[in-house]
Amino acid sequence: MIIGYFLAKYIAKAKISSAEISAKNIIENAEREANSLKKETELQAKEEAYNVKKDVEIEIRQKRVEMQRLESSLINRSNSLVQKIESLEKREKLLNNKEKELENNIQKTNNLYQEQRNELIKISNMSAEEAKKELLSNLEKELTHETGKMIKEIEDQAKVEADKKSRQIISLAIQRYSADHTVETTTSFVPLPNEDMKGRIIGREGRNIRTFEMLTGVDLIVDDTPEAVIISGFDPIRREIARLSLEKLITDGRIQPARIEEIIEKTKVIVNNKIQEEGEQVVFDTNIKNINPKLINLLGKLKYRTSYGQNVLQHSIEVAYLAEIMASEIGVNSQLAKRAGLLHDIGKAVDHEIEGAHALIGSEIAKKNGESFEVINAIAAHHSEVEPKTIEAVLVQSADAISASRPGARREMLETYIKRLEKLEEIANSFEGVERAFAIQAGREIRIIVNPEEIDDYTAKKIARDISKKVEKNIDYPGQIKVMVIRETRSVEYAK
Repeated sequence: MIIGYFLAKYIAKAKISSAEISAKNIIENAEREANSLKKETELQAKEEAYNVKKDVEIEIRQKRVEMQRLESSLINRSNSLVQKIESLEKREKLLNNKEKELENNIQKTNNLYQEQRNELIKISNMSAEEAKKELLSNLEKELTHETGKMIKEIEDQAKVEADKKSRQIISLAIQRYSADHTVETTTSFVPLPNEDMKGRIIGREGRNIRTFEMLTGVDLIVDDTPEAVIISGFDPIRREIARLSLEKLITDGRIQPARIEEIIEKTKVIVNNKIQEEGEQVVFDTNIKNINPKLINLLGKLKYRTSYGQNVLQHSIEVAYLAEIMASEIGVNSQLAKRAGLLHDIGKAVDHEIEGAHALIGSEIAKKNGESFEVINAIAAHHSEVEPKTIEAVLVQSADAISASRPGARREMLETYIKRLEKLEEIANSFEGVERAFAIQAGREIRIIVNPEEIDDYTAKKIARDISKKVEKNIDYPGQIKVMVIRETRSVEYAK
């Protein structure tokens, strides 16, 4: 029992000793690990602190460099501003000095001007207002001279080649196309087999002639010319229907209201067919294809239209050929120019039915009947109602002017013709320096003789241009008018 007790106590004591030793070992191991961790942590902390310090130092160095750069830039700017301020101060001083000098000069000039002005007034016996007018007059003459000189130089330079080429083309076109001109009138002449026929045409109490005039829209003159009847009317188609109808009635011999109406109706059909045939023949002769039948009919009607006595269809054919020739010479579309030339006056076939300029009417008709933009523009622009957009349109303008201005192509009423000549001379005589003016060449040229002492060569050129512009503005005329200013100096001495 006691042995067991001591044995248990010994065992317990041994366990306690072993436990103490184990605890001591654990404590020692823990202390060693703690020291190791502490050292590692300190090392890491030192390393991190070193890295942070290094980064901060790099950033500080960069900031210091940037600050130094900015400081240097500010110093340079400051120096530049100082220099600019100094320069501006110098300029200001210089300007002040010049301003004072200028004021002194102005004062001296004003004093000198006043002295010269007073002296000139004493010498010339002229007032200040009169002297001013004289100065302005001299200045105006000088400017007129310079302007005329400039105009002449520019025009001469521009026209040297253009005139040469245009004359060549136009003269060639005129030579290659030559056509007779027949001046149309507003009356037709129908011969009678005898004087007794006049009574039959008039009818009982004038019923035949009244019926005839009412159905045809013309006037019959049966008393003035022996064995002939005059048909008077401004509409050529009506006049042609009346002429053919009257010839048939005279041949038939049965002249009474019912027969007159029957013959006139048949004749209208014949004339309408003839109009269509004329249009088709013109299209065939000019070799223009794909024209709308409505336009062909209108072309036929142009045979019975006149402009200043010139047959419009013949004029249109001539314009077509002239435009084609000129287009061929300068290398543009000759077929287009010919087509536009033939159709350019198509509006005259209906211009008594529709309000407006015949060029614009014609362009609308061409547009409705499928013509191209180029043809439409050429028709609308041939009298400058609109701006020409193509070279062919300009050629049609030129061809129209050439055809209209040919000698004998057109006629005018005598009174209108005389008034136009008088107006031409009146315009020319209204210019200062003009001594005499003469309208010649049937009003297609005006020659102006100027005073050579008042007008020099360059001013003469300017006067010619001004007169031509005034003529264009104030006078309506076919074709063109040549304005020629003649300046002649004569020196005469007598031997005694």
